[in-house]
Amino acid sequence: MEEIGIVKSIDGAMAKVMVARKSGCCDNCEKDLCDIPENGIVTEAINSAHAAVGQKVKITMKSYTYFKGALIIYILPVVALILGAILGKIYLPSYFHGIDSELLAALGGFFAFFASLIVVKILSSRMDRKTEYKSVIETIMVDNS
Repeated sequence: MEEIGIVKSIDGAMAKVMVARKSGCCDNCEKDLCDIPENGIVTEAINSAHAAVGQKVKITMKSYTYFKGALIIYILPVVALILGAILGKIYLPSYFHGIDSELLAALGGFFAFFASLIVVKILSSRMDRKTEYKSVIETIMVDNS
């Protein structure tokens, strides 16, 4: 996955890069009209190209890293919600007599969902500390003006 951005700050070997919210604006870059809005997303990248503040750069992220992050953030909570509801409907009525099994299924699903959000937070903070999950500044884009 590749994105074009502008270096906002540098801290040692890392740089904060502002990228556009969606890659649709990159059509303008091909016409030398690159316009990254101020409401873009700031991401941290390894500054392997030794870019300076204000330079336009191309950053890349390994595909498997992107998909692994998407799986953890989006799929894990949904799977937890569904499994929690199923397990809540099957097992919780034997512990809570007199309560509707549908209500217990909903409670089981929501409990598993919120527990998965905690797991996502822990996993994302661990991934944030490892450089193998970081974007890398590959090249400095040359301005043709």
